[in-house]
Amino acid sequence: MGGAERSARKRRQAQSAGARAVAQARGSSGGNRKTIVAVVAVVVLAALVVGGVIWTNSSKNQTEGQSIAPVTANAALDTANERHDATVVSGLGNAPAKIDIYADFLCPYCGQLQKAYGQQIEQQIEAGKLQVTYHMIPLLNNRSDPPGYSLASANAALCAADQGKFTAYHDSLFASQPEEGQRGYDNAQLVKLGQDLGITAPEFATCVDNGTYNQPLNAALTKISADPTFQGTPTILHNGTQIDWSKPSWVTDLVSQS
Repeated sequence: MGGAERSARKRRQAQSAGARAVAQARGSSGGNRKTIVAVVAVVVLAALVVGGVIWTNSSKNQTEGQSIAPVTANAALDTANERHDATVVSGLGNAPAKIDIYADFLCPYCGQLQKAYGQQIEQQIEAGKLQVTYHMIPLLNNRSDPPGYSLASANAALCAADQGKFTAYHDSLFASQPEEGQRGYDNAQLVKLGQDLGITAPEFATCVDNGTYNQPLNAALTKISADPTFQGTPTILHNGTQIDWSKPSWVTDLVSQS
């Protein structure tokens, strides 16, 4: 039974209960005003509960049946990309500044980081001044409903990296980021995003559906979680030192000082 059908059934049950209560009040001796007021209150409360259930289910499942909007990225950004287990290295090896970004595709603060500085970061990569090692960390894997979106999206991004589409795929996932605690995107939606970005190789869908990189992603999560200095996602490190990305000029400062 789908969410909409369950919601409709609950609404009919509440309406039926309300109608019975009103009928009982009308048939009571003396037409007791207090009873009628109490019954009306019950009916209103039932309506509010049903309305809340409908709204909650609709909000929680807002990604269901939706396509992830593809975001265009400069193809040159992926020219020198290299995947290493659960990471993707973007940028030239001789770039003067190098950073590591630890992020989760469900993490709302990671989404804020991408929205505020993603374009600046990619511009510096394209200019040859910055190299970024992206670490996909499924830290919030149990925070979607159903659980598993953090791992599935991280795996799909690595599958896209194998097809030379990591940057656009990464940016698209953040641009259409689902809310923490709600439904993420399923494998079919993750595969379709790749196809919409121009990935035609059947190996991509197989990689997504089979969770090809789940093991190295979980291993990376276990390793970083054991590090007492790790403060969660997003974390940006430069030469092992954490960067305060709340400072608006941190990207330009980093590049100019390197």
